[in-house]
Amino acid sequence: MNDQPQFADAQPLAAPFAEPGVPQIRNVNWAGTWALYRKEVRRFMKVQLQTVWAPAITTLMFLIIFIVALGGAGRTVSLRGEAVAFADFIAPGLIIMGMINACFANASFALMVGKVQGTLVDYLMPPISVGELLFALAASSVTRAIFVGFALWLAMAAWPGVHVTPAHVWAVVWFGLLGTSFIAFLGVLTSIWADKFDHGAAVTNFVIGPLALLSGTFYSIDRLPPFFQGISHANPFFYIISGFRYGFVAAADTNVMTGSAILLALNLTFGALCYTLLRRGWKIKA
Repeated sequence: MNDQPQFADAQPLAAPFAEPGVPQIRNVNWAGTWALYRKEVRRFMKVQLQTVWAPAITTLMFLIIFIVALGGAGRTVSLRGEAVAFADFIAPGLIIMGMINACFANASFALMVGKVQGTLVDYLMPPISVGELLFALAASSVTRAIFVGFALWLAMAAWPGVHVTPAHVWAVVWFGLLGTSFIAFLGVLTSIWADKFDHGAAVTNFVIGPLALLSGTFYSIDRLPPFFQGISHANPFFYIISGFRYGFVAAADTNVMTGSAILLALNLTFGALCYTLLRRGWKIKA
């Protein structure tokens, strides 16, 4: 006879770990998000001559033209009464402008090319949430912008007469991340809306290009009439470039705290808009 007590209601103990081969995703799918991020980074790094170095060289040509061809080496620009050498003034603006263009090109490409080539399912089927998908797409675009910005910074640091040593590192990092994140969300929004490459090119040519060129990259808005100064203050790119330049020359066209608040609000707004459209499947789900 078995002397051990009998428990009619005894239940088998649950295994402390999942069965082998059975995936368990808790809260955030870090592995899936990291895989998508790496995939997007590897996509543009495979053609880095086109995606990183070519934009850097093209933007560097602006510096050479304005300093050498137009004799800008001896000029100064007044930023709220503070004189800044023209070369030191224009260099940070060119760096962040190159970062903006590269970031938008990357963010506006992923989902759009999926629609064109019929591979959009590769983004929709993996077991990652909408937030994780958006984060991976935006983070990879910001990464490409950082690569382009660093390449430009190295080239300009080696150029005679140009000083790009940061005066406020926090401003360079903060406005660089805020600015490129906003552009990444704008690019993802374009990628969601666009059905063909012509749509993406139209946004680049008629929105991104003009806003970047008319944002105070090559001039101080103090020299503009009051009406056009007001228009410049309505341009979000102005706050990106002004704040980023402040990190290098410790002077800006506007209050950097105000610009920071505006960019933060734009990031939250466009991030929420991208999340909502992706969650609803607008123009990406049949």
